[in-house]
Amino acid sequence: MIKTAVFGASGYTGQELTRILSGHPEVDLIAVTSRRFDTQPVTEVFPSLGGLTPLKYQNAAPADIAKICDVVFLALPHGISMEIAPVFIQAGKKVIDLSADYRLRDVSTYEKWYAQHSSAGHLKDAVYGIPELYRQQIKDTALVANPGCYPTSIILGLAPALRNQLLDVNTIIADSASGVSGAGREPQTGSLFCEVDGGFKAYKVGNHRHTPEIEQELNSLAGEKFTISFTPHLLPVKRGILSTIYANLKKEVTLPELHSLYSSFYAQEKFVRICPSGLFPNISSVCGSNYCDIGLTIDLRTKRVIIVSAIDNLVKGAAGQAVQNMNILCNFKEDTGLQMAPLYP
Repeated sequence: MIKTAVFGASGYTGQELTRILSGHPEVDLIAVTSRRFDTQPVTEVFPSLGGLTPLKYQNAAPADIAKICDVVFLALPHGISMEIAPVFIQAGKKVIDLSADYRLRDVSTYEKWYAQHSSAGHLKDAVYGIPELYRQQIKDTALVANPGCYPTSIILGLAPALRNQLLDVNTIIADSASGVSGAGREPQTGSLFCEVDGGFKAYKVGNHRHTPEIEQELNSLAGEKFTISFTPHLLPVKRGILSTIYANLKKEVTLPELHSLYSSFYAQEKFVRICPSGLFPNISSVCGSNYCDIGLTIDLRTKRVIIVSAIDNLVKGAAGQAVQNMNILCNFKEDTGLQMAPLYP
């Protein structure tokens, strides 16, 4: 059994990690930390976990947790993980960081969008944790930079088309809509029920921190440097992300050919499902699961491809993908602990 710990486990992502790891047959979740809820049982903070874990939150130092675990998940805010991760790395532990601190390979780009980086020396060792693209590199690292939720939906949606150079990359537009849990558990006016219910709005238009992360990976897939237009929206639902992606075709391709390309590209991937031709994803069909559903069409009038992808922002967009990465790191079957079917209705 692999001993695991979640450092910063009292938010939505930390709760999802606790839920998934508590049912994982190959791991023993031995510690969860929280300053706010120090000494409180996890099940008092999250009654939904009743009967699943006997753990209490502890306000422990990283060095203390490093002594007792093999793998640690850092479910911490951006800028905090970079202070904590080196302790575990130096102790020889495997680290899966769910913040943005190690996602961007260029330190100047990180500092432009976030803050000064205090452990930039570790960036070269971090592997961007989309298993469908970087499986072998993940196996060989000790530091996984778990991707953001919006980037996961967009990168998986575009990867086959970009790898096959089908698109005019300068025309890519991604509109993504997320459930409110993407804003985290900290109380804030914008995510209050009365502020969100009955509404649907764009936010951080032209200035969202996930933009450089998305561009970094899309540039790598296409083999050239370009920018995209990305606009996030807030849905009046608890969880889920639906991304609609548009781009002009660079070469002629029929819808059956496009569908065949995507089906072939993801044929061996357990968590990517290509919708039958004419059907498109719904967040209700992935809720609570580690799946990414992708639908495709070609607008013959405009010669644009339209790609629609759906994920659960807390699972494939965060905790589930983190556990998928842990399974790769530890040589477990990749879907171990992640076989849960989506919650429907």
